[in-house]
Amino acid sequence: MRIIKAVGMFLLLIVAGAAGAAPAGWAPLLEPAELERLLSQSNGIRVIQVTGDYAAGHIPGSLHAPYAEFRGPQDNAGQLPPAEALTALVQRLGISADTPVAIVHQGNAAVDMGASTRVYWTLKSLGVQDLAVLNGGFAAWQSAGLAVSTEASTVASSSFVPTWSEQWTVHTAEVEQLVADGSARLIDGRPAPFFEGTQSTAARAGTIKGAENLSFASFFDNTTMKSANNLSSVLDAASVNGQDDLTVAFCNTGQMGSINWFVMSELAGMDNVKLYAESIVEWAQSPDRPMDNQP
Repeated sequence: MRIIKAVGMFLLLIVAGAAGAAPAGWAPLLEPAELERLLSQSNGIRVIQVTGDYAAGHIPGSLHAPYAEFRGPQDNAGQLPPAEALTALVQRLGISADTPVAIVHQGNAAVDMGASTRVYWTLKSLGVQDLAVLNGGFAAWQSAGLAVSTEASTVASSSFVPTWSEQWTVHTAEVEQLVADGSARLIDGRPAPFFEGTQSTAARAGTIKGAENLSFASFFDNTTMKSANNLSSVLDAASVNGQDDLTVAFCNTGQMGSINWFVMSELAGMDNVKLYAESIVEWAQSPDRPMDNQP
């Protein structure tokens, strides 16, 4: 099972001290008890809550980092904010390249985890080395009976000036070329009605020409991500596990697609997976861009 091997190797690297400032036991996906243990052992971890009512309750010591600050304008939310805005944001959160960052979403629905994985992808692309998502989000933390605070936390700003890496990113012009020459596997992470064109939030219904459907929901049991073995089985069933060719994940605005990217890239260890962050909302704006399953 490729996922088990990838996570196991990741843990071995951490134990060997190759994962920078991250404490032993750090992994891209953490259960509440694991995060609580890590926080009790290290005061260098930055926890940021990106969705939910932070004022009503949050993990003690965590910072409020509203998801909207990592997103584009309302008419094209998948776009990235300007580099200056992202730099100011990570500095305000006291994040440097070697700061271990745990990202927390509210966790009331599976799709909410896409806020955490989208922020994970953004911070990774900005050069932050050690990142994790809390499985099940704050709701799972509460269900585990762990400590909750209503006291807002503050940290000293960092001087980190990130440089964006395109390693995990494709943009619309690149996708146009990939569609034209058929040189990548396009994975639509939306539920089937969106893929099939019977439901839409974009200018045109349907999906990018040549895309396949692998709904983000396939990776979840209710609001928490499945076990490593079950995640691997989902990828095997879709014939994407271990694929070497370029794989592009997308959705409506890069949230659901970022879950697929996270599973394939960060958990399954696939080397050539990228996120088309602008996704269908931008793609469908031009009638010249080909789509399948249009009504």
